[in-house]
Amino acid sequence: MEEVPTKPYLMRALFEWCVDNGYTPHIAVKVDSRTRVPAEFVKNGEITLNIAPGAVHKLQIGNDQIEFSARFAGVARQISVPVANVHSIYARETGHGMTFEVDNPRPMVQGATAAEPEPPKPRGPGGTGSRPALRRVK
Repeated sequence: MEEVPTKPYLMRALFEWCVDNGYTPHIAVKVDSRTRVPAEFVKNGEITLNIAPGAVHKLQIGNDQIEFSARFAGVARQISVPVANVHSIYARETGHGMTFEVDNPRPMVQGATAAEPEPPKPRGPGGTGSRPALRRVK
């Protein structure tokens, strides 16, 4: 039996930590042919998604996929992101979170759908605009 990676468990824990502390959890995703997000919000092959309970409906952070519905420019959309494509999860307000290695994303096909505009970058201590250092895990 193949061992389940730690990544989805760490993501669920950090999501819960954000919510418990009143922070807004965001995920940064490499977009490829397996990613279903509004394409018009993808920049440089990436998208940042707000996954806070008040921003999404029926969020499921599984071992292989993250799925939910959310509104983009007032239109409800079904979102599906492979866990393998998530390169970070963090609290918008503090920037605290974790980065991950992304397994070889597949090129995005023309007409694929992709999510919401990137939020402002979290500000580090002192409001400098720098992000805190995040730790990379496999």
